[in-house]
Amino acid sequence: MLMNSDRRISRVFSSEISLSDMAYQQPLCKWRLYVGLQRIMIMLLFFVLNNVAGQIRYSIPEELKKGSLIGNVAQDLGLDLRRLRSGRARIVTGENIQYTELKTDKGILVVNERIDREQLCGDVTPCSFSFEIILENPMELHHITIEVLDVNDHPPVFKKADIMLDISESANLGARFVLDSAEDPDVGVNGLQNYVLTSNDNFVLKQHVNPDGSKYAEMVLQKQLDREEAPHLSLKLVAVDGGNPQRSGTVSIDITVLDANDNAPVFNQSVYKATVIENASRGTNIVTVNATDADSGSNGYITYSISNVKSNIADLLSIDQVSGTLFVSGPIDFEKDKKYELRIDAKDQGGLTDSSKVIIEVTDVNDNAPILNEMSFTSPVSEDSPLGTTIGIINIKDFDSGENGQVSCRIEQNAPFKVKSSLRNYYTLVTDTVLDRERVSEYNITVVATDAGMPPLSTKKTFHLKVSDVNDNAPVFPQSVYNAFISENNSPGVSVLTLRAQDPDENQNARISYILEDANIGASPVSEYVSINAESGVIHAVRSFDYEQIKLLVFVVKAQDGGSPPLSSNVTVKIMIQDQNDNPPQVLYPVQTGGSVVAEMVPRSADVGYLVTKVVAIDVDSGQNAWLSYKLQKATDRALFEVGLQNGEIRTIRQVTDKDAVKQRLTVIVEDNGQPSRSATVIVNVAVADSFPEVLSEFTDFPHDKEYNDNLTFYLVLALAVVSFLFITCLVVIISVKIYRWRQSRVLYHSSLPVIPYYPPRYSDTLGTGTLPHVYNYEVCRTTDSRRSDCKFGGAGSQNVLIMDPSSTGTMQRIQSEKSILDEPDSPLEHLGQHLTPHQLIGILLFYPNSETRKLSCSSILDSDRLFDTHRFQMVAFFSEHILIASCIQFRSCSL
Repeated sequence: MLMNSDRRISRVFSSEISLSDMAYQQPLCKWRLYVGLQRIMIMLLFFVLNNVAGQIRYSIPEELKKGSLIGNVAQDLGLDLRRLRSGRARIVTGENIQYTELKTDKGILVVNERIDREQLCGDVTPCSFSFEIILENPMELHHITIEVLDVNDHPPVFKKADIMLDISESANLGARFVLDSAEDPDVGVNGLQNYVLTSNDNFVLKQHVNPDGSKYAEMVLQKQLDREEAPHLSLKLVAVDGGNPQRSGTVSIDITVLDANDNAPVFNQSVYKATVIENASRGTNIVTVNATDADSGSNGYITYSISNVKSNIADLLSIDQVSGTLFVSGPIDFEKDKKYELRIDAKDQGGLTDSSKVIIEVTDVNDNAPILNEMSFTSPVSEDSPLGTTIGIINIKDFDSGENGQVSCRIEQNAPFKVKSSLRNYYTLVTDTVLDRERVSEYNITVVATDAGMPPLSTKKTFHLKVSDVNDNAPVFPQSVYNAFISENNSPGVSVLTLRAQDPDENQNARISYILEDANIGASPVSEYVSINAESGVIHAVRSFDYEQIKLLVFVVKAQDGGSPPLSSNVTVKIMIQDQNDNPPQVLYPVQTGGSVVAEMVPRSADVGYLVTKVVAIDVDSGQNAWLSYKLQKATDRALFEVGLQNGEIRTIRQVTDKDAVKQRLTVIVEDNGQPSRSATVIVNVAVADSFPEVLSEFTDFPHDKEYNDNLTFYLVLALAVVSFLFITCLVVIISVKIYRWRQSRVLYHSSLPVIPYYPPRYSDTLGTGTLPHVYNYEVCRTTDSRRSDCKFGGAGSQNVLIMDPSSTGTMQRIQSEKSILDEPDSPLEHLGQHLTPHQLIGILLFYPNSETRKLSCSSILDSDRLFDTHRFQMVAFFSEHILIASCIQFRSCSL
């Protein structure tokens, strides 16, 4: 957090010197704290610009030992030691030499390298260097300035050990002789303060101060020289600084007294001003000085030289001794020196001199590209980072001045980042849009810093940023619905289908698991039918499928990634069971019984194409496997009958004659269209006769089980006894039948009377759309005086077709009415005895084993107003006559 006010802390070291013993004592340190209103305003501005938490200034003397304490940074910034460690506090200088070190465990700043103020700043004062302390999470930037105080560690030094002067004895009083200056790298009171000339009678010393603050001395002639008296003079010039302890330097002055030369050179200007461009090539002329001497001969010959020049200038500038042209002799660098001031001496052969000042301004050129330093950079950064997240801090410097030093910063390519300027020379790199790792996972961010010079110079630095993944994408299936096929009777565990989902995330967030959603197929859970491999997405069949039981499996599979929280998506899977020809055809009609013989009657008067019966079969398979064809395999007379290939109808193919056998046996084979095909056979017994007695007499000869034939006598005797008993019982019961007629009708209403032709339960053929393409009506015609009635087939129709209840309860309903057919007052079954001949009724008794039908037939025989007419007696007698034979051929007797 930013402190309430910026504190500027100065540590001032003072030293005391004992001049008597010149002993050096260790400087004593004390703290000085003051608050400046101007600093507070500046720090408030920094607070608005963000990223800076505090600014501290320390003052230390130079030449401190490594490890010496500079200040307690944690205490001065108000930071906790844990904050320094957690924020990875570190020093960022941008320089090659790091003079200070931060002890994060103690929160103090110590000296890391020897600090030489003269090497660091030269003669610039005050001398200081700055650096930043950066903390992360959250990011803080603290500016630290270290002011290096000068100590008197350098004495004044003359460039020459001796100064040689040639002075004419005729030199005028007041003549000035400029002496070489001493150099002291120290500054302030520790710098050069005074010159002292040894005592003599001829010269006095005068001191002057240059505009840059440096001092130089001149000897002024105050007493005429006499060469004959003293041709040589030796003096000492002492340069003294103001340090404690005081240091000094000495140079010897050797004066040779020449013969008279009474005119000194004179410059035409006291001050020369010139400019030189930075990086000017060697030998470039800067300015030409000019001096004249009124003497003639050798005394008027003038030479030029540079005097009282600093060592760094002497390497850069030179002068032609004859012409006085000042030219460049070394590299001119505006960033090191912006202006040069020097003195030019003109000296004649007689030793007389004059001096003039030359001021040279250096013109800056744009020769320094911006320097880009990475202060802090965070990589990787999460893709869900909010807009404006700081990922780095950059420091940019340009040593040029003016427009050449004005720097602009930008990002080179079109990247979702931007550069913001927070402080002078400091820039923050922040996100400009929301990042998406699935679209771009890595960025090479090139930051370009360009100055405003002509031509502009620029510097590039590339930052490699990785984007870390978050679980923001659910797995996606390429299809919304998957369809698969599998043949029935498959092996359990067989692979059916492989699902593949894609997740653009990475690592654990992209690890997909496949899960079977809980659901039921019918009454069983889906897991009893299929399973799925959680890793590979392979769906396996758990058991063998039966097409006749289940034709389609529909279930949902969920793909879930391994992120936190996990994301998922669903897909619907449809597995269609394919039929195989694993079921043979099933014959529904005629019904094959173990011990009964059912025969179809064909009158001898039947024409060609006469419909004898129809073989009805079904196949529970589907498609081609259920396509049935009918063929006549065996027949007593193949030339008499044929079977429809598609419909199974048995018809006559020629006129029936008297020569044709009454008993005809046909074997019909029913085949499906599967590969390989399956088949079923049915035996159809056909009786070629016009009356029932003829049929009965023929069919009594059918072979039966040996066991029954051996006991034929026993059954005959038993049947005779039963018939006698029944005859007597009928006479008694007939009287009461009338009374209970309505009750018998109720019983008929609730019976399961079959339809002729007979179909098994749950089989229906309605409107000619199933295996049975037609519905046939049977019309019964009889006469009142003949025992030979007729039965013929009518046309197709559906008026009285019985169909199965959709609820599969077995209840038969009329297609056009919900009432039972027996509820109609004119039902043909209720008045069966009024419309059928005795032969036909007995035929029903013999050929249909259904007990209700037999009961109804018997009731119809006995229950009639015409019971005692001739035909009734004939019928009863005929019934009694043939009941014994019926028992012998295993037909069920009629219960009366």
